[in-house]
Amino acid sequence: MRRKLVAGNWKMHGTLTDNDVLLTAVLAGMADVKAQVAVCVPFPYLAQVQAKLAGSAVAWGAQNMSQHAKGAYTGEVSAAMLNDFGCRYVIVGHSERRAIYGETDAVVAEKYAAAQAAGLIPILCVGETLSEREECITEQVVGRQIDAVLAKSGVASLAKAVIAYEPVWAIGTGVTASPDQAQAVHAFIRGKIRALDAGIADSLVIQYGGSMKAGNAAELLAQPDIDGGLIGGAALVADDFLAICKAG
Repeated sequence: MRRKLVAGNWKMHGTLTDNDVLLTAVLAGMADVKAQVAVCVPFPYLAQVQAKLAGSAVAWGAQNMSQHAKGAYTGEVSAAMLNDFGCRYVIVGHSERRAIYGETDAVVAEKYAAAQAAGLIPILCVGETLSEREECITEQVVGRQIDAVLAKSGVASLAKAVIAYEPVWAIGTGVTASPDQAQAVHAFIRGKIRALDAGIADSLVIQYGGSMKAGNAAELLAQPDIDGGLIGGAALVADDFLAICKAG
């Protein structure tokens, strides 16, 4: 039985004061949460989050990392640096990294491999744009993004990874894929992996990452192949985030 994982992606939000208030409230509401819970925060706040969450039921991680171990890469952050701050997770291939910063499937695959080599659990984001959905090539796009990782790291690597399906057209837009739409892609992903390794497919956590909110979380999380959420805006509001954590 897969245990659901709800991970907050704070994106480029936060202050020391706001973070403390948010995390204090989240910790106070964790008593009856059955899902695994994590927050992925901006790099400057990793020390604060580590100190605040150490020993709690809430894990933490980063939103990106370099594929390089060290070197002359000004402004980059390595997996080893994330380990210094106790990170468990790191998001790789978020649609905003792909679209705004030009990260290719190959680069995402390298980051995924580097994360695992350092003992981090990558949350691999995959998903299609609105135009790609309208062209009816969602499965082709998502399959290609996953294939890049499989080609480099192999299907066995998914035993220590999470996949997050994030329809790009439903991120930050207020539009959410219907439960049936989301489930269909999640089922495709699991079926693709099952064709390679049934055991890994059955244990693989596949999150939904497209504008999940307190009001729609229960219906989405009730789908057989949706194993949690990668939460954006709602993760910045403690009551909303906790409601999602408890919905599954």
